[in-house]
Amino acid sequence: MGQFTKLDHDHICGWVLLFDEDKSRISYLKSILEFVDYSLLVSSDINDLAEKLQTDVDYIAVMLAPNITDEECRQLVELLEDMEHAPALLIVHEEKDPWNKCSYLTSVLAEITLPTSYSILLNALSQAQLYIENQASGENTKRRLELFRSSSGNSRATRQTNRLIEQVADSEATVLILGESGTGKEVVARKLHFHSNRRGKPFVPVNCGAIPADLLESELFGHEKGAFTGAINSRQGRFEMAEGGTLFLDEIGDMSISMQVKILRVLQERSFERVGSNKTINCCVRIIAATHRNLEQLIEQDKFREDLYYRLNVFPIEVAPLRERVADVAVLVTDLISRIETEKRGSVRLTPAAVAALSQYQWPGNVRELANLIERLAILYPYGVVDVKELPEKFREGIELPRIDGDHNLPLVTVHGDEPGTIQSVPRLPKDGIDLKAHLGDMELSLIKQALDESGGVVAHAAKSLKMRRTTLVEKLRKYGIQRG
Repeated sequence: MGQFTKLDHDHICGWVLLFDEDKSRISYLKSILEFVDYSLLVSSDINDLAEKLQTDVDYIAVMLAPNITDEECRQLVELLEDMEHAPALLIVHEEKDPWNKCSYLTSVLAEITLPTSYSILLNALSQAQLYIENQASGENTKRRLELFRSSSGNSRATRQTNRLIEQVADSEATVLILGESGTGKEVVARKLHFHSNRRGKPFVPVNCGAIPADLLESELFGHEKGAFTGAINSRQGRFEMAEGGTLFLDEIGDMSISMQVKILRVLQERSFERVGSNKTINCCVRIIAATHRNLEQLIEQDKFREDLYYRLNVFPIEVAPLRERVADVAVLVTDLISRIETEKRGSVRLTPAAVAALSQYQWPGNVRELANLIERLAILYPYGVVDVKELPEKFREGIELPRIDGDHNLPLVTVHGDEPGTIQSVPRLPKDGIDLKAHLGDMELSLIKQALDESGGVVAHAAKSLKMRRTTLVEKLRKYGIQRG
């Protein structure tokens, strides 16, 4: 398994459920699925499988091991028939352990022989994603929360990015997405694909910086059997996988000059050849590229072709770093918590003070760093409330912690407001309960003191800010033993 290295994508592409009990096969599939950014859940019992299918997790595929029995097949088919949008069925087996076809399984999408390559598996998962989308009714398809979370927010920069996405999504123009690592460039690319007329076709991402230069050509264009040492079978490249859809070339600034020439040719002629073949293959693929590098500087250093830059830079979209759109932090926090809850990975809440502290942080890791923080807090404080003092030290540097008087101050919980993308704060009841009368008395006393301070001790003015009669306030001052001077 040493040949698989985790790609650095912005988010999980989808969830796969495996019905198997073979530990070595589970480990193998987990490694290769993580390589192509899918998360795997495993069941070895049909009842546990049923429970997982009935959760809120949107599985795109159920993988079945070869040892599944006819009775288990029957129960599974009944479960899938009751689902509004059932995941696709994939069969996985090893060459030495062939699958005995089950009479109940009449709609298996693909059969995968192990060991396999990540490209074969990715192709099957792309078909599964298309299968899921085709079950939905056009524009009523429910968009996945994780797909759009990095573009949530009401800041001017985010609104501008979303406006550009809307303007160019339906065109065939090549888009170049610019921005720092972790800002959500792949999220923008997926959103472009989602809103385009290619939506029902595959979206195929390639991280040009994560694949060795000598393998990238085969990865993109495919190869014929015997084209090079180790090419024991012919296989499709990413261009063929993305036919009719969108090919996302992430970190294109890391691509070698020799590969840049070949990409330029495809952009110009809309055709290519597999490695080891002289047969021309025509392609109808929309190209979206992204990079965190300054391509104009690379051109000056002779590290990037100027003609390719102008081919790619038809419609540039620059994704602002999170430190330049801090107004989005509160909305992103709410979205990220909702994502954790949807995936049944717990929950957490942040007080308004904690959100305000996070809004002052510079976020060198951008949205990815914020997502990691929320996941970390959900593990450290499951279903709890996180205030400023509970944040890791680097997130509260320079933040003065408020002094709390009394024993009845309740933590505040951040929840969705009435308007989309807004939050509001409500008190949370402690586990051991509360003396409500004492708590309300403390609150009343605190507000009266604030009103007197702000009015310079003038009772009439303080009563006006508290919206009560002056005589009522005088009675309360006497009750709490407060001297009007």
